[in-house]
Amino acid sequence: MNLQDLNTRHRGGHPTAPQPTRKSRMMEGRPYPLGATWDGVGVNFALFSAHAAKVELCLFDHTGERELDRIELPEYTDEVWHGYLPDARPGTVYGYRVHGAYEPAAGHRFNPNKLLLDPYAKQIVGQITWDPALFGYEMETANDLTFDRRDSAPFMIKSRVIDPAFTWGRDRRLQTAWEKTVIYETHVRGFTMRHPTVREGLRGTYAGLASQEAMDYIRSFGITAVEFLPIHTFLNDSNLTEKGLKNYWGYNSIGFFAPARRYAANPDFAFAEFKEMVAHLHAAEIEVILDVVYNHTAEGNELGPTLSFKGIDNTSYYRLAPDPRYYINDTGTGNTVNLSHSRVLQLVGDSLRYWVQEMHVDGFRFDLATILAREPHGFDEDGRFLDTCRQDPVLSQVKLIAEPWDCGPGGYQVGRFSPGWAEWNDRYRDTVRAYWKGEEGKLPELAARLTASADMFNKRGRRPWASVNFVTAHDGFTLNDLVSYNDKHNEANGEDNKDGHNDNLSVNYGAEGPTSDPAIRNLRFRHMRNMVATLLLSRGTPMILAGDEFGRSQKGNNNAYCQDNEISWLDWQGIDPDQKCLAEFVQKLLAIRRSLPMLRRGRFLSGEYDEEIGVKDVTWLAPAGGEMTVEHWEDPNGRCMGILLDGRAQETGVRRLGSDSTLLVILNAHDDVVPFKLPEAAGGSRWVRLIDTNQDRNDDLEDFDFGRVYEVTGRSLLLFILRPVRQKGQQTDAARSFQHVLDAFEAVTSTPVAFPQKTPW
Repeated sequence: MNLQDLNTRHRGGHPTAPQPTRKSRMMEGRPYPLGATWDGVGVNFALFSAHAAKVELCLFDHTGERELDRIELPEYTDEVWHGYLPDARPGTVYGYRVHGAYEPAAGHRFNPNKLLLDPYAKQIVGQITWDPALFGYEMETANDLTFDRRDSAPFMIKSRVIDPAFTWGRDRRLQTAWEKTVIYETHVRGFTMRHPTVREGLRGTYAGLASQEAMDYIRSFGITAVEFLPIHTFLNDSNLTEKGLKNYWGYNSIGFFAPARRYAANPDFAFAEFKEMVAHLHAAEIEVILDVVYNHTAEGNELGPTLSFKGIDNTSYYRLAPDPRYYINDTGTGNTVNLSHSRVLQLVGDSLRYWVQEMHVDGFRFDLATILAREPHGFDEDGRFLDTCRQDPVLSQVKLIAEPWDCGPGGYQVGRFSPGWAEWNDRYRDTVRAYWKGEEGKLPELAARLTASADMFNKRGRRPWASVNFVTAHDGFTLNDLVSYNDKHNEANGEDNKDGHNDNLSVNYGAEGPTSDPAIRNLRFRHMRNMVATLLLSRGTPMILAGDEFGRSQKGNNNAYCQDNEISWLDWQGIDPDQKCLAEFVQKLLAIRRSLPMLRRGRFLSGEYDEEIGVKDVTWLAPAGGEMTVEHWEDPNGRCMGILLDGRAQETGVRRLGSDSTLLVILNAHDDVVPFKLPEAAGGSRWVRLIDTNQDRNDDLEDFDFGRVYEVTGRSLLLFILRPVRQKGQQTDAARSFQHVLDAFEAVTSTPVAFPQKTPW
């Protein structure tokens, strides 16, 4: 597939002008499937609304600018309005006008003057223009009890019928094991907007991200999954538009089935271009995970616009307060989608299955997932939505990741989601940041976070991968800014620097922002190496924020949700030698993680001595070389410890010795050097140093005898691998594992990161 020719190629659903229609041609149709479905002859239209009195289908010309016809849907079955139009074809542009009571005090906000987007629309036409006509009430009065009679169609986005046919060829779901998964959180637009070797017309698009240049870079790190910030159709908030800003992150959904046009080289074929991107990523052995927002929509509260759900059936689609004029606002955005309603739950389930079955995505990260699991009585780990995902034959087989918090009652639920789910672990983030910042008394909690947070996740048969570990994410400081700023700098957001988190556990090491001081720069890059090494040597599923691998900055902005510009876009041409060294370090760490099953085992560590096989899986070591005591753990000034991971420990539920390499990790958050006595380890002769974050390259492997005192630099991390004892005439499993690691280390040392080399256009 030649993505650069996308503008000239035909795709299913070409936006040709629809055929003239005749109202008499409308037939009864079926109440399923919901949405607009092309069957090769005509189109079936079906819309759920339990409280409407009448539904009109409005047809437009191919641009969506001129209304051609209004046809009443003739049938109403099981609360679904439906009709079949044999004159309709792929490319038909449409919307709905829904009649019913306008009684905000009773929760009803029907207004047929407002054109409504089909909740099942697979493709969107046009752009929204913020105008008072989009509101169901007279917006100028700020009184939602009034009724507005202006037609919103000229300012409204519309739905378009598609032909979903697409030739996937040999594409297949990769089904990468959770234990091998490394997630790379990125933004479709921001990743390539400044990429010099991606053709200018493709930058910032699905096609641009699918380009060979982008693929080569991601693949050079051994990333197994990209997690895209929201790509469902979303709107720019009106208040941002007034400031000349845009909603960059995309957490303002209005269409759960349609990929955003703004990320397509040819907006009329966004759905096909998205599929081609997925196919290219899969061919590169990279899974696709979507960040999805089903907890709220862009319609806001009672003073928000009427765009879709609000005008179709407000009392069904949204959670309303005891006074139904108002909305429950557990999301902090004005409204909360009502997944306790069976039809709304069906909508979300249908959307998820569509993205898996038709768009071939491999998993989802659910924004504010606690809301999705909240029933009227509160959060329920066996609630309807979680049960639906667990029992669904399609959804239960893909990666499901919860952001396990919201601002509603009982909103913080880390570790409490159902088996089969992974969760963002902010406790990991905060603990690692606090430890490397040098805060007191962090060793006990750090030990728990490094070992997949068993205190939260080791229950109901859940596995270490359920903890999605991260130090940074899209929301907050980048890794570079975490070590470069004491305070946030969000002035560009136009909110007087009042937005964003104030407590970032960050430190600037002597200068606020960029500096040319070599001592400060050296310390900052070492601190970045410390945190990314901690992340990639921990049990659990690691997630890396795009650009952190080379230390990109957002100029201290820790809430860049509205910065669709150089603040958020990755700067590929401004990468200096120190940043390239950091990227090579990350590449090396990822290669080490891939080659060391001991770091990825699907069992929680216990720290208990297994008498049957004579092994303790993990031993926590004090600098003097002995095991940590209660006094060591309780010492508020304790900032240095070692972790001995015995490769002979039980690998699975089968009672037998393991055959992995034994590892030693030493962490020192003290300002000063700490002498650390290297321990003896069974089955080996010496320690081989793989990583020392005090060194920017780590190219040379060096052996160290048992009992040697290693001078651990202040604020640094070390990784050693046990060199196994040679046995005459045979190569043991441990020896083969050791050699595999050395081979992987050597291979990646000679393989450069695929940074852009030139600007061909």
